[in-house]
Amino acid sequence: MDTLIALPAGAVTLSDRRTQRSWTVEVLPFRLAAVPVTNAWYHRVSGDTARRPVDSVSWWDAVRFCNRASASEGLRPAYRLTADGVERDRDADGYRLPTEAEWEYACRAGTDGPRYGPLADIAWYRDNSGERSHDVGTRAPNAWGFHDLLGNVWEWCWDRYDPDVYGGYRVLRGGGWFDEHWSCRASVRRRSHPDLTLDDVGFRVARSGGSPV
Repeated sequence: MDTLIALPAGAVTLSDRRTQRSWTVEVLPFRLAAVPVTNAWYHRVSGDTARRPVDSVSWWDAVRFCNRASASEGLRPAYRLTADGVERDRDADGYRLPTEAEWEYACRAGTDGPRYGPLADIAWYRDNSGERSHDVGTRAPNAWGFHDLLGNVWEWCWDRYDPDVYGGYRVLRGGGWFDEHWSCRASVRRRSHPDLTLDDVGFRVARSGGSPV
């Protein structure tokens, strides 16, 4: 398991380039992993690729992992899987996916620009990745101590992208190792079917509650 960083309550303004819409979301205190989930944690393996971010996992894979990880540590699972889908238990203390508001709030770390630092310093992306993922935590963190929120792998969030238009498609954030610079920005939103697996998509975990950084 990797370190979770506790963040205070706050607010973040999200935007969608496709619809030209913006909206402000209040964020409750929460904890978010400093790095994406690694192969070492996801697969319980060791070796040269242990610190690479896990990839080729669907949104459903990520949800099930959160419940497994919670159970293994004696925590109350955050998700109830039903025949009709999944429900989030908001009172649970277990691992879960961040909401996209939580993700962007953590990514910005009090900044209001497109990135929290020079892209070459903070992210593995098309210009410097060699078209592959890299060990987590090897690029500079933001002011709150989070690594790889931009670049390396896209990250699943809990939210549906636009239910009225795209149904059950879920939100992805952050950009990945194959993306150009314009996709590696704090505000960029991408969508994907929750069953789909891609070699540049992973996730990081959150837990509810926390205290100021």
